[in-house]
Amino acid sequence: MAQRTALFVLFDQVQSLDVTGPLEVFAGAERHTPGTYRIGTASLDGAPVRTSSGLTVVPDRSLADVPDPDTLVVPGGQGTRSPDPRLTDWLRAHGPHVRRLVSVCTGAALLAGAGLLDGRRATTHWAYCDRLAREHPAVHVDPDPIYVRDGHVATSAGVTSGIDLALALVEEDLGRDTALTIARHLVVFLRRPGNQAQFSAQLAAQTARREPLRELQQWITEHPGADLGVETLAARAGLSPRHFARAFRAETGTTPGRYVDRIRLEHARRLLEDTGDGVEQVSRASGYGTPEAMRRAFVKALGTSPAEYRRRFRPAPAH
Repeated sequence: MAQRTALFVLFDQVQSLDVTGPLEVFAGAERHTPGTYRIGTASLDGAPVRTSSGLTVVPDRSLADVPDPDTLVVPGGQGTRSPDPRLTDWLRAHGPHVRRLVSVCTGAALLAGAGLLDGRRATTHWAYCDRLAREHPAVHVDPDPIYVRDGHVATSAGVTSGIDLALALVEEDLGRDTALTIARHLVVFLRRPGNQAQFSAQLAAQTARREPLRELQQWITEHPGADLGVETLAARAGLSPRHFARAFRAETGTTPGRYVDRIRLEHARRLLEDTGDGVEQVSRASGYGTPEAMRRAFVKALGTSPAEYRRRFRPAPAH
């Protein structure tokens, strides 16, 4: 098996976890199957860089001295906001010639600045998706997945999602067993597809300002299988249905129905991932009532059935 090179680009104010998380995945693969990866780091001049958390990292060499790698990993961090033009030029010149071009978190901004994401679907940390879309309208920004692959380019969301993407790349190269072994060693789940949501339904919606609505949000989370119709929820909040619906949307940024849909979907996903409960039992516990209703919700939101979701995302038992 030919050895593959994985090169990590370093720059001042880089996010350290964007580098070390994916790097540990590739290093784990090399330890598991020696001779598979040659891992390197490089900065513009080969000089040490200071990360956004204050760590100093000494690269192996300068970017000018490295041949085009098999996999080029571009991390994010505060340093992506005003990048050195020489780094942008280097990425523009070398990015098209690598087998896999990868960004972690706001590293997507560096790729976009070099024109490497034009016409492609991409993601980044949810807090920066709007900015990426605004500053680079030629990029099709998807704020939801933990990572996106479009051709030879792969972009990932915030920080730890770079580990998910690196595991997917290792699985592509060396197979599921190797990737699963590394995931277990790092004490993370092996998440093969990238269509996991970046953050939970509770985080996706704003927290209501007034206490009755905040308490109701928490109650919905704890009782996904209950009657969560607008009339019932309004009565719990002590408001008329019309006033409740208007106040809930104004304070959370979403309608009661959409919020309930997200909570139920998230609850069902968690049960499918973490328990052996049957699909019918999960559908009842999550408030769908029937397996068919849950299947329709999964296909609409995730593009897959509950059974297929479980097959993909439930971690295999340790031997």
